[in-house]
Amino acid sequence: MESDDNGTTHRAPSVLDGFTRRTVAHLDEERAVHVAGSGPAVIVMPEMPGISPDVVRFARWVREAGFTVYLPSLFGVDGAYPTVALAEPIMKRACVSREFRAFAGGGTSPVVHWLRALARMAHDECGGPGVGAVGMCFTGNFALSMTLEPSVIAPVLGQPSLPLDDPAALELSAEDAAAIRDRFERDGLTALAWRFDNDKWCTAQRFAAYTRLLGPRFDGRVLPGTYANPEPPPFFRDMVQTPHSVVTAHLVDEEGHPTIQARDEILAFLRQRLHPAP
Repeated sequence: MESDDNGTTHRAPSVLDGFTRRTVAHLDEERAVHVAGSGPAVIVMPEMPGISPDVVRFARWVREAGFTVYLPSLFGVDGAYPTVALAEPIMKRACVSREFRAFAGGGTSPVVHWLRALARMAHDECGGPGVGAVGMCFTGNFALSMTLEPSVIAPVLGQPSLPLDDPAALELSAEDAAAIRDRFERDGLTALAWRFDNDKWCTAQRFAAYTRLLGPRFDGRVLPGTYANPEPPPFFRDMVQTPHSVVTAHLVDEEGHPTIQARDEILAFLRQRLHPAP
């Protein structure tokens, strides 16, 4: 709370002002989801260490492009600034959680089942041809895993970073990988992905693995790391230590900047899939 010069108390503005907080349950799992906008649904998943102001800024851009944004809380403190002190324990908990398969050999993360249920609910609520899914960093590959839910037709993979210990592997079970390949061919889907060329968490090996899985239906785009914001939040400066988050922490919010162009290409991809021309 804040007080003005007259002593009147006001609520401090929240990073998530304009979003409605809801609780979504599936099986035995309940999670908070922040919702805003109108139009077809797009699920924007947070990057580590959570729903930061930069993630919310991107979600607002999606909303303003004509979509209903569903922003699920998967880890961390919603709306918090990503500091090292906050992020380190969050990362440790996520890496050992049964909900996330952070390391090679673990297969598809179980949290994806809840995310698919969220997509079904969002499609029922918003209608349209289907649902978009945008994953980032720790959640990057979840956007692809979610396509086993038929309503998900516009997956965007932002610097997918799992598994952490094998840069050439994919965070997918063999069964899910085969089913995703079949669905992409059957329904004509395309996955759009972004990374910086010198990102040590999402390397060229990872994009090559996606290309082996999906062939030309994987549209992997790469920006030079020299375009990354040189002054990201402390967590990204001190722990990530590499250009990484193309449309959030390492985005440069200046008209015509290559990271803004990447954002615009993501929004255009979502519009093409979810707002098709008559």
